[in-house]
Amino acid sequence: MQRILQPGEIEALAQRSIPRIRLPKRNEVFSARAARLRELAPGHAIGDYLRLMATLVEAQHGALLERGAAPALDPDRLALARAHGMPLLQAAGRPREPGWHDVLKQLCAAVAEADGFPPGVAATCRRIMQAPNVAIEAQVDALLTLRDSQVDGAMAPFVMAALQVAWVDVVQPIDVPGVCPVCGMLPVASIIRTEQPYQGYRFLHCALCATEWHMVRAKCSACQAMKDIGYHAIEQGDDAIRAESCGDCHAYRKILYREKDPAADPVADDLASVALDLLMTDAGYHRGSGNPLLWQNPEA
Repeated sequence: MQRILQPGEIEALAQRSIPRIRLPKRNEVFSARAARLRELAPGHAIGDYLRLMATLVEAQHGALLERGAAPALDPDRLALARAHGMPLLQAAGRPREPGWHDVLKQLCAAVAEADGFPPGVAATCRRIMQAPNVAIEAQVDALLTLRDSQVDGAMAPFVMAALQVAWVDVVQPIDVPGVCPVCGMLPVASIIRTEQPYQGYRFLHCALCATEWHMVRAKCSACQAMKDIGYHAIEQGDDAIRAESCGDCHAYRKILYREKDPAADPVADDLASVALDLLMTDAGYHRGSGNPLLWQNPEA
């Protein structure tokens, strides 16, 4: 006779039998995302913006491939992180390497030179390239500590894109519940994987370093509640993406189903499904966290 597992037993089993962490594939993460954005753009209500972000992500791919070997990790920092259960490369606390500003300028130059975008795009890129480092660092601090009112919405996607290149290059995991086990950032969305050994399992996807970590299904990724979890979709819309909501904290994050669309990408498809965000806002829910390629000032 089969026995129904209780929530705690499900999680204990998951810890033993399911691969806990998926590190990003360095040579694929940005190229696959750019291809997905270009696939989603034609005929989309925000198709021009998706094409712009595809151009930016393609530049990310090129910048990552041009980077040399990642710097060695400090063994004392590694030991401290493991001893205290902290993310190894904590986004808001880790000293940033000076070279990341060069990556930012490289990304902006690539987008500024691209054809088919309004003049304001190139103007924004030039403004970022000419900004003093102290102003750029202030934006980074605002972005990584979620001080929304201090974020420059036009600058933010480019800054986050440069940071993504830097973090993807050095990922190593520490197991920390609720946040990314590598950098401590929040997930942008979750995805049900289809490839072995991850088939059928749900993973949260980091908005910064693209690391993924396992979480059992039907569990709120914001407050960890396992009751009153709901799933929402646009009527006659894409059935490969839904919003998973929590009745306790009233937060939601999107969940993607690779069995329904093998090309689904947590960042690209989350960005392209803004209509679902509007549906959830109208229903009284708020996002658990934002998308790194779209930053909106809540006071605007």
